[in-house]
Amino acid sequence: MIYARLETASMLAFAIRCWLVFSTASLAWSKIPVLLSTDIGNEVDDQWAVAYLLTNPDFDVLAIVSAHAPSLPDPSAHYTFEILKEAVEVRLAMSTHPPLFEGSSQPLAERTLPRMNAGVDYIVQASKKFDSRNRLSVLTIGAATDVASAIIADPEIADRIRVVAMAFTNSKSGNEYNVENDVKAWQVLLDSHVPLIIGSGDVCRNYLSLTFDEAKKLIASEGTVGAWLWEEYKQWYFRHVKPLRRDDFSKPWIIWDIITLAYLEGMATAESLPRPRLNADLSLSQGTPGETVQWITRVDSTRLWSDFIKKLNDYQRTHAIPRRLGLPAAAQGLVELHDRHQFVQADLRERKLSLK
Repeated sequence: MIYARLETASMLAFAIRCWLVFSTASLAWSKIPVLLSTDIGNEVDDQWAVAYLLTNPDFDVLAIVSAHAPSLPDPSAHYTFEILKEAVEVRLAMSTHPPLFEGSSQPLAERTLPRMNAGVDYIVQASKKFDSRNRLSVLTIGAATDVASAIIADPEIADRIRVVAMAFTNSKSGNEYNVENDVKAWQVLLDSHVPLIIGSGDVCRNYLSLTFDEAKKLIASEGTVGAWLWEEYKQWYFRHVKPLRRDDFSKPWIIWDIITLAYLEGMATAESLPRPRLNADLSLSQGTPGETVQWITRVDSTRLWSDFIKKLNDYQRTHAIPRRLGLPAAAQGLVELHDRHQFVQADLRERKLSLK
């Protein structure tokens, strides 16, 4: 009888150990593997998306690659790389974090020639652990140059990844900033058979717009990270949104890029439509019959913002983040360079118009 009880207890202990091992493995497998390409520093939304991504235990972030944008000082992918490092290592105070890579500072010159760099190499190599049944989610919230380059360099990557993007005005128009910044890259993506999920500008406007007061109420008092994200929103708002010399705060701004994370978190719905072909003039025409694209149609913004704040606060409870007022000197220098660059670009546009 004693032996039987000991044997039963031993078997029970073994079963518990097996359950714990299985549960731990299941927890690891339940994380969503993600790789991000971002033009952080171009607008305010990338900082919000990076903060949500890196403070969120639902994601296994493999790497982040900086992308180019014409509104930023040259070489623009280096500029975004420096902003990315400042966001991750200073603002989020991450001493250990996923690898960060500087991507291409130029769009594709030809649809058959990749812009190779360490970030593109990493995308290709990281994807080799995945397959068509277990895909790596590659998020592109800027120019798609580096993701397209990975597809050109290794066409079989289309069987190992899916691309979730903030791009296009809607399912009928490619006239949108991220697409404009590398049209050839988006032609590569659409002409490949890589699964595409797209959050368009129209859907972002409908569900992810925040007025000045709404943004302040949502984020300003949510710890050091919240104060930083509020400062980013506020600075952008005063520089680009609020009418000059008018006490008008009614116009909202959009946290565009977070739509990609809302989709991964199951807080967005999408519909399947025929996969289009992107023309050089940014119009869309009929693509390969039978091929499709998933277009996000709705975002549960109430759930999204609630989860966003919860993840930020959970992270801040377990990480010591020093309170910082304003921007570090190096980052402030980058902001001033960005502002001077945009001023020069605006002045050049006005001069060209005056000559017409």
